[in-house]
Amino acid sequence: MFAPPSPSLPRALPAEHRERLLAAAREVSFPQGTRLFEEGGRADRFLVIRTGTVELDMRVPGRRPVVIERLGHNELVGWSWLFRPHVWHLGAEAATPVRAYEFDAASVLALCDGDPELGREVTRWVGEVVAHRLHSARVRLLDLFGPYGAGAAV
Repeated sequence: MFAPPSPSLPRALPAEHRERLLAAAREVSFPQGTRLFEEGGRADRFLVIRTGTVELDMRVPGRRPVVIERLGHNELVGWSWLFRPHVWHLGAEAATPVRAYEFDAASVLALCDGDPELGREVTRWVGEVVAHRLHSARVRLLDLFGPYGAGAAV
């Protein structure tokens, strides 16, 4: 659980930290087509998907939002809650019915402040996800708008 979205990324959170975080979660579900959050909105929570698929998207002027990445089982949805100015950098929509654990950002930040080791692990975990998402966004945008083959993996 809480594994990064790519096997090439380092390990997930240690079990003791996963359990502490999970104790702060609440179970939620969303029907297909539900907007989970909008790019530019206030980032005050995050999710870990139990079942279903969430699409991350970005606004492109003059076009429909572009899907950057599809997330599934055990993947983190939302990292903007951890970094100022706490504003969503992407939008998210339930592509299928979704069941997830939802975490209140303020509660998790308070847990992290009270336990610096937990805070380091959460920051490392989320940082790894951010790095992966930035790479995915770059590749996807090059695929859509760059010259042929520009988005190919190096």
